[in-house]
Parts: sequence; structure tokens; C-alpha cells
Amino acid sequence: MIGMKKLILLLSITFGIVSCHDDLDQLPTDPDSFTEENVFVNAQEAKGALAKLYASLALTGQNGPAGQADIADIDEGFSQFTRMLFNLNELTTDHAVVGWGDPGLPDLHGMYWSSSNDFTEAMYNRLAQEVSFCNSFISNAGNLSDPVIPTYIAEARFLRAYAYYNLMDLYGKVPITTEISTDLPQQNSRIEIFDFVESELLDIKDDLLSSGSNEYGRVDQVAAWALLSKLYLNAEVWTGIAHYAECVAFSNDVMNSTYMINTNDANGNGTAYDELFLADNDTNGAQNEFIFTANFDGLSSQTYGGTTFLVHAAIGGSMPPNEFGVNGGWSGLRTTKSLVNKFPTGSIDVAGLNSGLGGSLSDWGLVGDATANGWNGPDMEMFETSSNRFELYAELLGNQMKFRFNENWGINFGDSGADGILDSGGDNIVIPNDGVFHVVMNLNNNTYSLTEVLPESDRRGMFYTDGQNLEIEDIPSFTDGYAITKFKNIDSNGNQGVDTSGNFVDTDLALIRLPEIFLNYAEATLRGGGGDLNLATTKINELIARGYGDSSHNITSSDMTLDFILDERSRELYWEGQRRTDLIRYGYFTSSDYLWPFKANQEQGAATDEFRNIFPIPSSSISANPNLNQNDGY
Repeated sequence: MIGMKKLILLLSITFGIVSCHDDLDQLPTDPDSFTEENVFVNAQEAKGALAKLYASLALTGQNGPAGQADIADIDEGFSQFTRMLFNLNELTTDHAVVGWGDPGLPDLHGMYWSSSNDFTEAMYNRLAQEVSFCNSFISNAGNLSDPVIPTYIAEARFLRAYAYYNLMDLYGKVPITTEISTDLPQQNSRIEIFDFVESELLDIKDDLLSSGSNEYGRVDQVAAWALLSKLYLNAEVWTGIAHYAECVAFSNDVMNSTYMINTNDANGNGTAYDELFLADNDTNGAQNEFIFTANFDGLSSQTYGGTTFLVHAAIGGSMPPNEFGVNGGWSGLRTTKSLVNKFPTGSIDVAGLNSGLGGSLSDWGLVGDATANGWNGPDMEMFETSSNRFELYAELLGNQMKFRFNENWGINFGDSGADGILDSGGDNIVIPNDGVFHVVMNLNNNTYSLTEVLPESDRRGMFYTDGQNLEIEDIPSFTDGYAITKFKNIDSNGNQGVDTSGNFVDTDLALIRLPEIFLNYAEATLRGGGGDLNLATTKINELIARGYGDSSHNITSSDMTLDFILDERSRELYWEGQRRTDLIRYGYFTSSDYLWPFKANQEQGAATDEFRNIFPIPSSSISANPNLNQNDGY
């Protein structure tokens, strides 16, 4: 077995990457590095090497958060896998814009990247590295006889299949390599890569531990089923042959496993969705739906990618960083109105609320410039719901009001101490903002209350709007576009993550979670996969009900259309690295059929060339390996 630096050289040869590492014959000094001498002596030590395969999807080098980077020619923080997955699969879509001007970064949302783009190149190299690490592990672990080794090897093969799944999706055609070699490999077609990933997953699914029986953060057989579900859902794009029936079958296997969506509203805010993105999502109930994760810890696995990136980069403007458990914002990421508008604001039936109060209209009413008729009235009459208790649901402005009897200033109440106690002729009562309020006046004890009534809304839509413009005119300006508050370094009890400095984030990131499989099942059913439409509807309603906190917005099977499912995928999975792949499957990514702000670098959005459905093979890789051919259009 050879050292880490030599492994990186060999992966460079394997995939045609240019390495920046010198002294490749020297053994590494990092105790976590791969060496034959101390890694593959027994199963326990091999487990540490297996951990490196998982860690390669979360970390960026040998001295995190920066120093001794695995990937050359790019800032180490930029090169982390999930950060690049966000850049390539979310930033290129209607889900995100970024205000930073780093070379190659504005090209992504504008859809004018080239074969020398730093970010498309780094992702290619990162995935190539994962393949190389997996190949090395599989080869060396195979020499051990411990009964746990076949499971370890199956996990490594899953991780390699996952890397190839992404390479196929992002780049189309790459070499398939299953061993470390100095020979320059031949390029494989997308169909060949599809067949390889499929065969690997089918072969290992029964060698992985059963559903829910592995350690948190490691995959079990359900992960193989889930990745097969994803593979088959996109098969028609990648191979020209539909596999929706297979998608339905494996999605059904996943749905019948021990995994379940989180329904534990651990922080008591009315929905269990936000728990999925909090700092304790490995223990607060969210872990029950996490099938495959990239795990982060603010002290022991520091990186400027991962959820550290998703939290910090989305904070700017008037946003208070401490409310997100970090020490500051990077003023980068926002979203477009196309995502915001997928979360319609519910209306409030004020008349219906008042009719439900019972009682009868009284001579007491509300008067002031907070009311529709101003200080001269007529007053907004209140209902006497019990003896000397008066109530009204009222649309009020963020101004001032008083209680008045029979529209006569001779009898009126205000609040001179802003203490909720009524004072005869007292100071005007300040309404904090425009909105609908439940107003209660109790003359039995001379008190009153104002409770804002919020419209029913899908609480999966987590946007910061204070000081932010919905419309984007200038991408670099952080206040153009709503900010996303989905990811936080706060646990369910409101406590900051373990890094008290507020630099690094604890929140894990699900690479595959159960709701995606619900959505896969529904879409594959609608596309002719032979699933049960009623079951699909039931599963989608579980997601909707969790978003709203109740079942009042559940749908029927007649509401289930392909475009509805696409919008539901957006509502459930935004900023989780899915969107570009989804839009391509629907024919929306490059076409004029669906536009968003600054698509194709046009303010109102425009179609672009279809060849941008895949990214280019890095020009540096083609220079290093003459067996590689560039994708069409680049």
C-alpha cells in the first residue's frame, strides 16, 4: 500500500487530473492517512480507513479546515464535496444566486461556464479522488479474513457507486476504474457508467447491513435501494431507456423499511420539518429519515464547506448571526422569486373568524389610525362574547388605536403604561405592525390583549425578508433576493453548536433522505411505473401535513400531476443538491419552457444551449489523458 500523496498522484493518472503534489514517494506523517503498514493489519484498523472514505465527502484535506488540501488549484473551502454539489446543482438553477465574484463562480448561475471553470474541475477531481480511495480500500481490505470485512467492502463499493452516480449525472462520460493503475484509462459512455452503477448496487445490496442496523453515518442496504431509486428515476435521461417500474419497486422497498419521516417537533415551533436542519439533527428525530448523510462537527471535522458554508453564506444584511448559532455572515447566498413563489401565502378569513366568536355586536369598538376608518370612525364594533368581555378579529395597520364606547370620546380606554392594563382616557395603544389581530377587552379586570393571527403557510419555506427585495436587480447586492434560513447551528433547545467561537457548524447534511424517495415513487408512478397512485398521494400528504403542521392542505390523487411533483420536490428539497438534476429530467433546465431570474445571464431569464445539461470534462484532464474526449459544445 502506498501513501496518501501517491494515491492522489495515481488518481490523477487514472482520471487525467494534474496533481500539485511533490515528493510523492514519501510516506505521509498524518496518522489518518492510508498506509499499508498501519491501516490494513486488522479489521479494526481497516474500519478507520473506511471512515476516511466517508470523511472524503465531508472534509477537504489533512489539516482541516485548511492546509494540506486534497484538491489542487482551488481554495480549499471551495473544494468540499457538498459545497460543490450545491454550486453545480443549486446555484445553476432557480434556487440560488451568490453575490461573490470569485473567478468562475458567477458563471454558474449565468450558465456560461467553460471547460476551465474552477468549480466544475474541482468537483470532477473530488469525485475522482473518492473513486481512487474506494478502489484502494477494496483492494487492500480484500486481503483480510475477518467476517466484518465483506460489509466494509460493500460500503466502499456503495460510496464508489455514489461517486460514479454523480460523475455520470454531472459529466456524462468518464473512465470506469476499479483498481489503482498507472495506465491511462479509456473513457466510458454514460450508458456503460449507468450499467456499472446499477450492477454494483444490485450486487452489494444484500451484503450491506439490514435496515437501520448500522451505525449512524454509515450506509445500510436501504441506502443501496434508495440510490437505485434515484438511478432508475433518471435512467431515461442518461440511457434513453425508461426504468420507472424499477424505480417504483425500489422506492417501495425503501418506504417499507425501518426509516420514517420525522414528526418530532423537538423545538415546539409547530412543524417537525426544521428539525432536519438543526445542530442536533443526529439525535432530535431527524435521523430517522436520514438514509445517507455527510456528517459534521464544529470541533472535530472543521471545514469551510458543508453546513458551515450553508449557514454562514446565507447570512447578511440585517440578519442576526447569533440567531443561527454562528459569529457572522458571509453575505453571499440568496434565492430567487421562482422558489419563493412556490410557497403561496395563505389568506385569513377574518369574517369567518368573527362569526366563530359567537355573542352579539356591542357598542364598544376600535378607533384610530390603525383602523380602516381612522380617528373619526365609524368604529370597528366588537362582539360581546361573555359578560363584560369583548372580542374582535381585525385587520389593523402598524399605527395606533383606542377602545371607545358608542363612538363617544366621553368613554374611552387606552394604555398609559403599555402594560396591558386599560386606563380611562389613557395613551394610545401601539399596533406593532400591519396584520390581522385577535383583540380582546376584558372589563371584568380592565385588561386587554392583542394577538397577531398569522396566515396558514407551508413552514418549509424558510425565508428572511426584512430589508430584502424579492426582485433581484443586482446579484452582488445581498439585499436583492430573499435569504434562506433553512440551515442553523442551533439545536432543538436553542443552544449553539459545540464550537463556541461560532466558526464551524455541527449540522449534518442528508445526501439521501426518505421524503425524496416518497417523491421518486410518486413521479415514477405518474410516468407509468405501475405504482399505486393512492399510496403516492398518501406519502406526499405526509410531507405537506408536516410542512403546515396539520392536514388542512392535503391533496387528492386528482391533484397529482408531474408539475405538482416537481414543485413539491422544490418545496421539500431546496438547497439539498437536487434541483439541476430534477429540471433536466423535466426538460426545463436549458429550455424556454421554464425561466428564472438571470437564467442564461439574462435578467428575466432565457433559454440556453442544450449541451449545458452536462458540464465539460476539465481541460486539464484532457491534456493529461489523450484518451479523453470533450463533451459536445465545449
